[in-house]
Amino acid sequence: MAGLTALLLAGRRPGVDALAATRGQTLKALIPVAGTPMVARVVSTLLASEVGPIRVMTQDVEPIAAVLPPDPRIGFLRSGAGIARSIAAALKSGEAPFPLFVTTADHALLRPETIAEFLRGAEGADVAVGVVERAVVQSRFPQSKRTWLRFRKGDWTGANLFYFASASALPVIETWASVEQDRKKGWKLIARFGPMLLLRALTRTITLHDAVAKAGRRMGANVRMVGLGDPLAAVDVDKVSDLELAEAVLEGRA
Repeated sequence: MAGLTALLLAGRRPGVDALAATRGQTLKALIPVAGTPMVARVVSTLLASEVGPIRVMTQDVEPIAAVLPPDPRIGFLRSGAGIARSIAAALKSGEAPFPLFVTTADHALLRPETIAEFLRGAEGADVAVGVVERAVVQSRFPQSKRTWLRFRKGDWTGANLFYFASASALPVIETWASVEQDRKKGWKLIARFGPMLLLRALTRTITLHDAVAKAGRRMGANVRMVGLGDPLAAVDVDKVSDLELAEAVLEGRA
């Protein structure tokens, strides 16, 4: 997409990161995955993709910058209070302008082809969110444990890929901010759009794509879920088993 900025979320939550501690690191983004810090892996993927400038959002610019290549396309933004509010502030200030593609530093297996697939699916939407259906994930990782959103015609998991086309996305981001602490519980977000939509979601009489589209229309935005065909898109490094899986994939053992 022409003029597309990429925002890479590489911040940390308050307190000690348990996964980082198991690898002698203070920041999860710096954990080596098959010998390379995970944030450096994702930046390399972005540099190889059809995106424009890359903005890395973190509270810890110096240690993150030290492991990244010296490329003029890379810049840094300071994280604020909460992911959604930080993204909204960057968009409003123009530091990370529309259109904006967002992903996370723990997406160690992200590939340029997957980014391209996601962006094709996002065309024409105000907001797009990448998801992967259970059958796709289990076709390669049958034992993988994920948080599944269960809807009619499929169970889905997030892919940590987001697209915001214009200012029409801001009400969606602000709603996300209001339920950010419950990011693993999609029904809490849907509940904000009325009992009928929540009931249909809980009884699985509506698809995820339709539920999100309906919720988006109530905010005046075209919101689209983009189903991806790459099982690797569902793997983010949140715990030791994720790290072991990512390394096994990169080393050709899985």
